[in-house]
Amino acid sequence: MSKIRILFFILIFALAGTLVYWHFVSQKNVAPKVTDFASCLTAGYPVLESYPRQCVADSQTFVEDIGNQLAQEDKIKVTQPRAGETISSPLIIKGEARGFWFFEASFPVKLIDANGQILGAGVAQAQGDWMTEDFVPFQAELKYVSSEAGHGRLILMRDNPSGLPANDDSLAIPVAYLANAEKMKVKVYFQNAELDAATDYDCGKVIAVEREIVKTEAVARAALEELLQGPTATEKDLGFTTTLNAGIKIQKLTIENGVAKVDFDEQLEKGVGGSCWVMAIRAQINETLKQFTTIKSVIISIDGRTEDILQP
Repeated sequence: MSKIRILFFILIFALAGTLVYWHFVSQKNVAPKVTDFASCLTAGYPVLESYPRQCVADSQTFVEDIGNQLAQEDKIKVTQPRAGETISSPLIIKGEARGFWFFEASFPVKLIDANGQILGAGVAQAQGDWMTEDFVPFQAELKYVSSEAGHGRLILMRDNPSGLPANDDSLAIPVAYLANAEKMKVKVYFQNAELDAATDYDCGKVIAVEREIVKTEAVARAALEELLQGPTATEKDLGFTTTLNAGIKIQKLTIENGVAKVDFDEQLEKGVGGSCWVMAIRAQINETLKQFTTIKSVIISIDGRTEDILQP
């Protein structure tokens, strides 16, 4: 190989290395995209210590979300936790509210996630005479359960014994919450014709898939609830199907002397026909419950009936 060719390859490699280096440098120096107060704060832009706080990124000003605290400050004020704070369970809530916010010296509080699901609830108690129009200190302890960390809102509701919508009122404070729920694994049973393809199809044959749920003492009911949700998208891709209708509700579940008695609403047998279909439904429910050593047999009922249900 000539010296000129060697020098040529050296120059090519040097040029390539330089381009790669400057690519990474340029990527590193690209400012993160700022779309709200949180991303502005993370990007390191200056923050005005007003209330609510304001973050200034170039020519844009982003205001911190503090819920409706300013609109409600003449009725109720919370000193702990602050808006945007990361909370854990049990949460101590402190503040003051005018006497009309209470009824019998208390009012309800709850924590909801981003989808509006209630994670926990509690009761705030007045720390003084609540029969007044003035502000009265209050304190509450709220316990919640969540298997994942997330963002939600702490809701402090005016107690409304009248039930009239005109008397409803609430304070909503955005918070971040930590996960605090221990998890456990259960099995749910579905059909899978693809896995049965090598053998004669058996209507009563079901195959287990594993699910991770929040640890609970009512594990049998939790497993059934998972079953009623049907296969996940991933499980469907693997060929799993269910014969259970959507929207089925468990009305009662008892376990005694090795016998599980589970009562469903009428949605369980709506539109069901054929002995194979019925056999498959029973197999899914039976095997999901019988995975637990405390359950040896299963009695299925619909609205309390056992004799004339799930007919072919």
